[in-house]
Amino acid sequence: MAGRNFASGSLRLVATSSPFRIKRQFPPAAFYVRFHRTREIENGFRSFYTVRDDDGKDKAPSTPEDVLRDCWNTYDSLTKLNDKLGGTAIPPPSDRGTSLPFCLLVGNHSSGKSSFINYVLNRNIQKAGVAPTDDTFTVIAPGPHDKDSDGPTLVGDPDYGFSSLRQFGPTLIHHTQLKVRSSHLKFMLVDSPGMIDAPANISGRRDEMDRGYDFQGVVRWLAQRADIVLLFFDPDKPGTTGETMSVLLNSLSGMDHKLVIVLNKADQFRKIHDFARAYGSLCWNLSKVIPRKDLPPIFTMSLPNEHNETTLSSSLSDLEHTRDDVVEQVMKAPKRRIDNVITNLYDSTATLMLYSKIWNDIVARFNKEWRNCRFREAALATTGAVSMGGLNYAMMDVALQGGVLGLSVFGVGGLFWYNQSYLQRLQEDLTTTEALSLSFQRTHARQIQDADEFTAALWQRARGSLQTALHNAFDSTSSLPTVSQSELQTLQDILQTEIPKLRRQANDSSR
Repeated sequence: MAGRNFASGSLRLVATSSPFRIKRQFPPAAFYVRFHRTREIENGFRSFYTVRDDDGKDKAPSTPEDVLRDCWNTYDSLTKLNDKLGGTAIPPPSDRGTSLPFCLLVGNHSSGKSSFINYVLNRNIQKAGVAPTDDTFTVIAPGPHDKDSDGPTLVGDPDYGFSSLRQFGPTLIHHTQLKVRSSHLKFMLVDSPGMIDAPANISGRRDEMDRGYDFQGVVRWLAQRADIVLLFFDPDKPGTTGETMSVLLNSLSGMDHKLVIVLNKADQFRKIHDFARAYGSLCWNLSKVIPRKDLPPIFTMSLPNEHNETTLSSSLSDLEHTRDDVVEQVMKAPKRRIDNVITNLYDSTATLMLYSKIWNDIVARFNKEWRNCRFREAALATTGAVSMGGLNYAMMDVALQGGVLGLSVFGVGGLFWYNQSYLQRLQEDLTTTEALSLSFQRTHARQIQDADEFTAALWQRARGSLQTALHNAFDSTSSLPTVSQSELQTLQDILQTEIPKLRRQANDSSR
């Protein structure tokens, strides 16, 4: 990648039924046995694959750290082109995410998020209760010694990667905390405040209350950087909390590949009829914010009860084993980190490619009109000069020559003023939503013809920032840079060659 013009698969674990019911005294490490056994089985099917270098010789398999470093180097190579296009196409390299993979837990209050964290870590770290017990975002990270730190310490520590949370203001910072706990896990867990509805006033309407910061924005910031997101519901509030539905609609949209929906506390059901009503209510509420015929899978589970290990009825006892699958999803966070980084690299490169093509199209249209305006001005000035030369050659009256000269100067000046006004209006017209949509249709006609949903979704996300970048560029200068063919080819090479290579290295490093 050093020679570039600008600074330069996923392992699916088979879910198996546990041969024994995990009691509370068994630590979550029991899941590692199944985890590694499954990997050994799948590796048996992939043993034919041998990594080779460019000379065709065998080389040592890449480590996860090697793959991540290659991803970041490739991402850094996009910085120069991103700056040329206004710097808003992709996030800056400094905002690469957290230093460790992490799992984000969101959901209604008393839905079991804190209890699940305690179960996974086999320690009483978070307070659990029926009423809301915590109003902070808690980052639980592994470390050699137990230590608690406040929000400013978490945000100010560059080793964790949460410094960008400052953009949400001091109120959020003072509602975050860091808990370092000695653990065998190599990833973090992030617990969020339980979501509730605002109380109703006398008229029955909900008062507009907030938390003092953009809660939905914070959840989206964390979800974008998380490697897996667990969304918890419970039987008492199966999707009826308005804030939860709003977060699912606005903060977690586009996160389907990392979202796991959990209906927790299945041991509260005494009858199958109660379970059917709660499950149906949850599906009904989810259908309002997930505009698809097929809803994502819902993991119905329960955690071991301290007083009675078998509170589930016999007809629901098999649902308890779903807990194993959810924990297994959490344990995949380090592997998901590599997949998510490569996916983010692909999306960023594709976004830059889309930006570049539309940017070049808009600049080409403006430059064409600019040249036409300059040509008309030059033609009028040339006509005036030729007329003056003819009058002077014919020895015409000096007053007549002066009149022609004044008329020529006035005409060229008036045309220049008109052209400048026309170009100013053209700049505004070219940055409208309609003009950008027409440019998208011209530059991506093949994708539109093929009904490419990925390109359409990418355009919907990128249109606003591209519009702002073009508008700012026109305001700062009338001469906009363009993306060269070699730069476009470099982006194409990353999409077609570099990223598939990284995928293969990631698959090999997971063996």
